[in-house]
Amino acid sequence: MEWTPPGGVIDHGESLLDGLTREVFEETGLVVSTWSDRCYTVTVDAPDMGWQMIVEAWESDQVSGEICVADPDGIVEEVRHTSAVDALDLLTASPLWVRLPVSAWLGGDLETHYQFALRGTDRATARAERT
Repeated sequence: MEWTPPGGVIDHGESLLDGLTREVFEETGLVVSTWSDRCYTVTVDAPDMGWQMIVEAWESDQVSGEICVADPDGIVEEVRHTSAVDALDLLTASPLWVRLPVSAWLGGDLETHYQFALRGTDRATARAERT
């Protein structure tokens, strides 16, 4: 199975961090000056739907700008500053491949890779499992 990134995520010839910087700005209005560390990577295989998603979560301590959610893909629904405890509550409705790594990272877990499988032909009803 071959995965082709959706259009507009990382442009041809663009470095990962340049693309990430551009995407964060386009979708949230925030300007990231520098990226400090890659926190973890998430891979989601959805063989019944014929796709694979690879996401890298990065940390930055130099961000400026005003938050303005303008995500044409509809992935970013809301942006807010919150405590780690409140973030855990907010994550309960998130897909397993989002909830588990973010919760672990907020708890200080240093695991660097998470692998999930999504079983089913419809994303809304598919069953996610950690592999």
